[in-house]
Amino acid sequence: MENQQEGPVRRESGPKRRVGVRPVLIASVAGCAVLGGVLVLLPRERSAEPAAPSPGAMAMAAVGSGVPAALPGLAELIDERKEAVRARPEDATSWAVLGAAYVERGRRLADPAYYPRAEKALRTSLSVRPRRNTRALAGLAALSNARRDFPAARRWGEAALKLEPRRWTTYPLLIDAYTGLGEYKAAKRTLDRLSGLHSGPAVLARAAAVYRDRGWREDAAASLTDASAGAQAPAERAAYLERAGQLAFERGDLDVALRHFREAVRLDPDQRAAQAGQGRTLAALGRTTEALNAYRAALAEQPCPQYALELGELYESLGMPEAARVRYGLLRERVRRAAADGADEELVLGRFEADHGDPKAAVRRLRAEWRRQPGTEVADALGWALYRAGEPEEALRFALSATDPEPGGGVRDAVSMYHRGMIERNLKHHGAARRHLTEALRINPHFSPLHAPMARAAVEALGEPPDEGVPEMDDGAD
Repeated sequence: MENQQEGPVRRESGPKRRVGVRPVLIASVAGCAVLGGVLVLLPRERSAEPAAPSPGAMAMAAVGSGVPAALPGLAELIDERKEAVRARPEDATSWAVLGAAYVERGRRLADPAYYPRAEKALRTSLSVRPRRNTRALAGLAALSNARRDFPAARRWGEAALKLEPRRWTTYPLLIDAYTGLGEYKAAKRTLDRLSGLHSGPAVLARAAAVYRDRGWREDAAASLTDASAGAQAPAERAAYLERAGQLAFERGDLDVALRHFREAVRLDPDQRAAQAGQGRTLAALGRTTEALNAYRAALAEQPCPQYALELGELYESLGMPEAARVRYGLLRERVRRAAADGADEELVLGRFEADHGDPKAAVRRLRAEWRRQPGTEVADALGWALYRAGEPEEALRFALSATDPEPGGGVRDAVSMYHRGMIERNLKHHGAARRHLTEALRINPHFSPLHAPMARAAVEALGEPPDEGVPEMDDGAD
């Protein structure tokens, strides 16, 4: 499968829809029971409607199948499982479910304080049942992904898969781990195996993430549309719509992005990532007051360092440095708290330091991150930090790695193309710089309130390409 052609003719640049990740039509089947040749006739009474599952039961089903869960349901599930393990301390399954629920709650609230509790519960499950405890191993893989510890996530995920190769919910955990480590071929192989085992919204959403990383944006968007249409629970559907909004924003489809983000928040008011997405999109549309309100609302309930960085840069672009500094201070505080709870926020801190702090410190942090987990995002951030620190030659090597179609599959988003173009401009590779800066603005003219105007100014300064026959310095790379 590794040497297989990556896909047939694509609509934009991706393959036609894969077998195994198509929407599945679910048919209801009616039957009668005949036992010992006797037909049992029941009185003709209208049966009572089955009771709707409790929020905790819905969260249990979501956590068990690796899909997003609603916050109220997670709170109920955590309380139920805490009672269960108090009553039965040897209940390995309840310990594992409690740990998985803590992971999901911490992820949804951007609160790493839940992660030590999750780890304690999951390790207790393993100590109670040290053999064939797939649920605890998968929980530790999910915890490691949430902490951005992708080597550990791969280790735990592969151990879980070895125990139960046909347990489909382990495969998405490994896809995330392989992607974070820059092992894109392994991620694609794992998706292919997952698609052969299971179908449905969760698999479609995971496929969309892999397609996006390979540059197959149209296929990613189609998969997310199918995933959100097939999702049953509002929180799950809202999560897929938020991802669709992200993808639409990356493509510069602002109206589509805003529609997805708004619908996600309507379905799940706790969907803070979609609220921050509204802020990002409204800022790009020039609706600044609404953008600030959306960002502030998201940060108030989910103080994610990335949202703090985005809001700070928006304030900076508006000439409000004091307000920006407040948000940058929040970013530093949240990164410190995350580190204390075993979570890795070095990537966002490195990005912040490169543009708003100490670029040399950013280089040190991101070099360590690159040695540990060399994914495309880290390559892009490290290349930019090196450029900001005055080392453009080495910076270009990482920028090329981040935008090379071969390892990552050609995601070539606006930010990474902007970074590459600015580095090439500094090195006087004018032709390449003009191409890549222009491509960044073509992909999304509003990719950043601070950097998109700089990209436009740089393209204008580079001017038109020279007349044919006039040499121009270029690295010749695309």
